[in-house]
Amino acid sequence: MPKFTFNMDKEFSELLNKHQLKKTGPRLSVLSILKSRQMATSQPELEAIIGKDVDRVTLYRTLNTFEQKGIIHKVLDLNGTANYALCHSSCNEQEHKDEHVHFNCTSCLQVYCLEALQIPHLVMPAGFMPHTVNFIVYGICEHCTEKAARYVKSKNEL
Repeated sequence: MPKFTFNMDKEFSELLNKHQLKKTGPRLSVLSILKSRQMATSQPELEAIIGKDVDRVTLYRTLNTFEQKGIIHKVLDLNGTANYALCHSSCNEQEHKDEHVHFNCTSCLQVYCLEALQIPHLVMPAGFMPHTVNFIVYGICEHCTEKAARYVKSKNEL
């Protein structure tokens, strides 16, 4: 299970208190993992990272509760697998304000939140009431682009 620093533990405790949730080991573990990663993380990845310390049902319930409370948001990857990332601090049960672009790498299959790229305002036709907006860009991430460039360079040096 991930180790917590005092500041992070305090930050997570305040976040759980804000959403009227009890401070539990599984919740703190999920928050710590999601905070430490640069990409969204799927439930199977979380299970692998946490190991046997948290059972699958508890992890599922934790993710579901966090999503309902506006603590995390979900984005589907190329395979239709749900990936989770921490929400902006202004999100809550009534309103997710994490309407930013997501990038799904077609090489490594990782999903990244590109928070600097906001989804443009959409004017919906009469009678249409959106509740979630998701904007996904598919392509090659920075890490995979660099890896490919190193590979090509090494082949050219032969």
